[in-house]
Order: sequence, then C-alpha cells, then structure tokens
Amino acid sequence: MSKKPDADVPPSLLLVDKPGGMTSHDVVAIARRVLSVRKVGHAGTLDPMATGLLVLGVGAATRLLGYLSGSDKTYEATVRLGRSTVTDDREGEVTATTSAAGVTDDAVRAALAAQVGALQQVPSSVSAVKVDGKRSYDRVRAGEEFELAPRSVTVHRIDVHRIDRPTADLVDVDLTVSCSTGTYVRAIARDAGAALGVGGHLTALRRTSSGPFDTGRARPVEDAAGALATAGAGDGVVGLTDAARTVFPARELSADEAVALGHGQRVPATGAPGLHAAVAPDGRLVALVEDAGQVAKVVVGFPPR
Repeated sequence: MSKKPDADVPPSLLLVDKPGGMTSHDVVAIARRVLSVRKVGHAGTLDPMATGLLVLGVGAATRLLGYLSGSDKTYEATVRLGRSTVTDDREGEVTATTSAAGVTDDAVRAALAAQVGALQQVPSSVSAVKVDGKRSYDRVRAGEEFELAPRSVTVHRIDVHRIDRPTADLVDVDLTVSCSTGTYVRAIARDAGAALGVGGHLTALRRTSSGPFDTGRARPVEDAAGALATAGAGDGVVGLTDAARTVFPARELSADEAVALGHGQRVPATGAPGLHAAVAPDGRLVALVEDAGQVAKVVVGFPPR
C-alpha cells in the first residue's frame, strides 16, 4: 500500500510502545521518517533504559501534548537494594555496595511506603532537568558536581508485588508506582535504599499509562506510524477528535457555534468548569474552550484541514 501524501496525514496521537535502548528523540525521528512529516512531538520523555508508553502527537495533535505531559503516570519497576549507582539505575557506574542481607521484607515495605504521598523529591543528577540552561545529564558527563533542588511531586501509591534475594547481599523488589508528572522512579529507588542504609537503584522501568492512555493500545512506532501514513488510522492511532474527547469532556456545538469559534469569536458559556473539547456537528474538533464569565472562549484552536 502506498504512503499517503504529506497533506493527507491526519492529525493524530500515536500510542507507541518504546523498546529499551532507544531515546524518545529516536522514536520521534522514526515517526517523522515514516510519515514524511516534521511536526511530530512527544508527551513526556522516557529514558533509554525504560520501555513502555510514549505518546506522540502528529500535526495539529501536537497542541494536545502539553496537556498530556502533565497527566499522572503509572510505572512497573524493579528496585535493587544493596547497591548505588551514579545514575540511580543499572546503566550507571556503581558508587557504593552495602550488604542488604539484614534488611527484612517488612523493612523494605516500610521504606517504600514512606515514599508515598506529597514529597519534596531531588531528581537524579542524570536527568533532563535544566541547571542554568544546561541539561543535568550533560553537566554530569562534563564532570561537574552539583545537587539539584527538590521538586514537589506526589506518589499516589506503590504496590509491592514481589521481594526476591538474587544473592545473599542484594534484594530485588518488583513494584507498581502511580504518580504525578515529574516524579522520578529512580529517585524513589535511591531514597528508599538510602533510608534502609544500603543504597538502591532501578534495574527495570516500564511506563504502562499516561493520563487516559495505556500500553494496551500501544504499538511499535513503525507499526503505528505506518498505519497512519498508509490508512490514516489503525492500531496505535488515535484521531484528533477522539484524542481530545478522551482527554477532555466534550462540548457538542451547533453549526453556528462551530463557525463562530472557528473565527475566534466567543459563544455562550455552559457553566461547566475547565477545558472542553468543542466538537462541530460533523465530528471535527474546532477548539479547546473554557468559560470566562457568561461566554466561552477559545484556548486552543484547530483550523480545518
């Protein structure tokens, strides 16, 4: 099947299941190549070691990504206690080794439970956080020593599924973490290990959900982008209107309201708080709108293709 012309690639979200060893930028680059479209972005970086859900936006759907990146996330992870690394994950150089043989299962559960709630979390030094305009991981690679400022995050829950002892001195913990955006699961491993006095780091990390989307619908980037390029739909593809309806409550417009909003005009308010996906009678997403007193105004517009 031949690829659609660039102008015929409909704005959509791609739900990608990222493999390990690939950066988020690598995934975006593949989508751009398959689609022959430059306007592709993602809603929240995944480390190269991490796998799982990466939401891409194509064309006008990139306007939704800022709202998705602020959504809660869910991860499956494995924490190793008894060893610390410079990156707080398995890819970094080991900085300290302390036997965890004396750490009980109850102590492990208590240390992880202490990481639930509203936290002031110090991100890993090898992260995308900027310090004086430069990425933290670039400063680490340049040999600089510094400590990042704590950030307010919320860990909604940590479910411990299995506690294993692969050697006499190490403890591995399989868990699920549900958290706010900006939370570093690596930092949870580091801080739980520090509280136990033995150090800790991540050996596996998989993002299973981001906001309303999860890995159940995700596909390899080549498959999702290929489906969009050739058929305009398919597995791993969420059309613009469906994506907006999934993220926001919908406001069904009259034909006159659709025309008015399309020209940037205001329409009567509904009294419902927050952003709404304003959908024309023909199913086209016209705008994201929000009430402002007696009227609703356009916050983000989506001009007809």
